[in-house]
Amino acid sequence: MKLRAAAFIILCAAIPAAAQAPAGATNFPRGADGKPDLSGIWQVLNSAAWNLQDHSAALGVPPGQSVVEGGTIPYLPAAAAKQRDNFEHRDTDDPAEATCYLPGVPRATYEPFPFEIIQTPKLVVFSYEFAHARRTVFTDGSPHPSGFPDFWMGDSRGHWEGDTLVVDVTNLDDRTWLDHSGNFHSDALHVVERYTPIDAGHIMYEAALEDPKVFTRPWKISMPLYRRIEKTAKILEYECVYYLQEKRYGNAKPIGVP
Repeated sequence: MKLRAAAFIILCAAIPAAAQAPAGATNFPRGADGKPDLSGIWQVLNSAAWNLQDHSAALGVPPGQSVVEGGTIPYLPAAAAKQRDNFEHRDTDDPAEATCYLPGVPRATYEPFPFEIIQTPKLVVFSYEFAHARRTVFTDGSPHPSGFPDFWMGDSRGHWEGDTLVVDVTNLDDRTWLDHSGNFHSDALHVVERYTPIDAGHIMYEAALEDPKVFTRPWKISMPLYRRIEKTAKILEYECVYYLQEKRYGNAKPIGVP
């Protein structure tokens, strides 16, 4: 356990050096406090939502390259067997796709839907189009709550390291998956996210994951976020439960319709 913890600390400490904002980040919008203002609508343009690792195309699934540092997720043997079983039953067992549960962290970031960041000096709010998911990141120095149950989107506490917003996420519900291929975690998952501006239209997103019940060591994913620049860009309605009810039972109706 001590070796895993030490490895995770080293991994998290190594990220800042690799994630220093290039010179182009000087034109990134800034708030009155001088910090980069991440506010805006952003979206990932890859296929990580279907599978974080290398995968071929299938009907309804675009091909994709791994966003995992080193290429593969370091599962413990028993966890690897569970992941394979999850994959076989992904169409019926994926909590987000099959039952419209909130996607969790970090999956919410790379779902194929835009999300909005609303930044203030004391907190940053993430509003996701998928399933009306919302997450508040407290940047006022307050600690994670003790004795609280796990949450679908976890508990997020943030701070700034130079121009990088670092978000520490705990209390994550073990029922969420990391993608549609059944990559998963336990209730011991600890995520450290990093949002580093690249230029006015791009943020580098990185997440280090540690879960000694499922993985042999900490590991990391990374991908760019793209700013949506359409004048009409906004978060629209994706009523997952409504669509699922209509598909299964054919009786979904808008509120107020008899």
